[in-house]
Amino acid sequence: MKPWLFDILACPIDKFFPLKLYIFSFETNSNDFNTFIEILKKRDLEFIKKEAIIEINKENGHFFIKDNIVIEKTELKEYLNLIILSINELDNIYNKSHDKESKRSFDIISTQIKPKILNYNENIDPNNLDEIIPELFFLNKIKLETEIESGILFCNKCKRWFPIIDTIPQMLPDEFRNEKKDVEFLQTNKNLLNEEFLNKDLKPFKL
Repeated sequence: MKPWLFDILACPIDKFFPLKLYIFSFETNSNDFNTFIEILKKRDLEFIKKEAIIEINKENGHFFIKDNIVIEKTELKEYLNLIILSINELDNIYNKSHDKESKRSFDIISTQIKPKILNYNENIDPNNLDEIIPELFFLNKIKLETEIESGILFCNKCKRWFPIIDTIPQMLPDEFRNEKKDVEFLQTNKNLLNEEFLNKDLKPFKL
């Protein structure tokens, strides 16, 4: 499961949004996360633009952008607002994995990239768009080119939880879920969850 998918997933039972995401492990390795971090540090705009992830167009004096997060060509101000919404979704993600580079990457988004894009959004100057291109590139890489191997999606409204197994979110109705398999999944990963979570009235199964 790519982190971007979390931006649009709602609870299949009561349609509540946003969910909570607990990440137990990544299929993406640490070296890949580190590569993305190094690209951000180097700020090599020529390399970034050759990747063609971020497309910028000027039409009738207005700037439009699309990328892998905002897939439709969108006017700059609206695009930035959508990017900020996508960044804000990270507030609902809890990275419980042992991968230090993934945690570092998420921290960079929260502590460095978010403030920079918020500041740019308050003082938009299309002529200075290159100032945030490395940040947008990094965000796209983390959201679309990393893969969550294992975790849990949790609905805070109905208290249902859905396992992510082998990168696939298992968002099935209660009647199609396997109690033995789901409880074993919780048991196996309980060391990555705090008591507050485990003591919730989890549905459809709990320890």
